[in-house]
Amino acid sequence: MTGATGYGSPRRHDAARPLRVRTITSRSAQAKKRPIVPWAATVGAPLRNATVPSDNCRVPKTKYEVNPAAVQRARELIDARQYVLNSDWGQVQPSADAQNRYLESHSWDDYAQWHLALTTGVPDERKARYAFVFGDFRRLHRSGLIACVYRASEWRHKSVELAAHDLLQYLDAKTM
Repeated sequence: MTGATGYGSPRRHDAARPLRVRTITSRSAQAKKRPIVPWAATVGAPLRNATVPSDNCRVPKTKYEVNPAAVQRARELIDARQYVLNSDWGQVQPSADAQNRYLESHSWDDYAQWHLALTTGVPDERKARYAFVFGDFRRLHRSGLIACVYRASEWRHKSVELAAHDLLQYLDAKTM
């Protein structure tokens, strides 16, 4: 019997008819031929050429270490009540121009204190050395700490994630 017998039921393949083949163009513009196999023919069949995603799909390419001066600076800002609890981080996050303006009037050490992580292997006094900014160079932003936790956990930078999480908990304890 050929055809569907109802909603969601498998369609059987007539062995006398050859399978249709369609061309799928990959991003590298190489054409691959894959047969269109009816669902019923695949039930119980072993997977061929199947790739199973590994547990480490997001492997960090860059290594970071926690910047203790930044952690201390963040705690000082929280103690001095120099923070913003509700902000849109996408709007208040320092742009490249804001970072350049800050560096014109401040030292690299001052600039480093606004970044929770230091990139390993990059020399000091380079913007690439400093990562995970948490404020707008004036005040600490709670949304900036949340962004640091999220981004560090997404890319599996555990020490940075824990440092940002601890600061977030410290801020929340002070503001409750």
